[in-house]
Amino acid sequence: MDKKIQQAYLYDFYGEILNEHQRKIYEDVVYNDLSLSEIAEEEGISRQGVSDIIRRVDQKLLGYEQKLHLLERFLAVKSEMTQMHQQLEKLLADQQLNQSQKESVTCISQLASKILEQL
Repeated sequence: MDKKIQQAYLYDFYGEILNEHQRKIYEDVVYNDLSLSEIAEEEGISRQGVSDIIRRVDQKLLGYEQKLHLLERFLAVKSEMTQMHQQLEKLLADQQLNQSQKESVTCISQLASKILEQL
């Protein structure tokens, strides 16, 4: 997984545990794609200070994930839901289903689609 995507996911799951200063700096790096220099100037700290905060926050977020596995479980569920949705779509394309079966599969497929949108 790309580092930026992983950082964003980890922040989504565990970001509220960070203090306000850490959240602000981490959001600027991950979501706003600001450089260390831009953040340092904005926050009134050194570029090295920003780098140290990012490194510590990365370690902290990874530590939470190693203990709680929320991101791992989320990605597994998302993958399984995607597979289920794909299988349902294949089933809908099957011409041998009767009307009642098609309605049931359509309903389940729509629910799977809604769940995937929320993930």
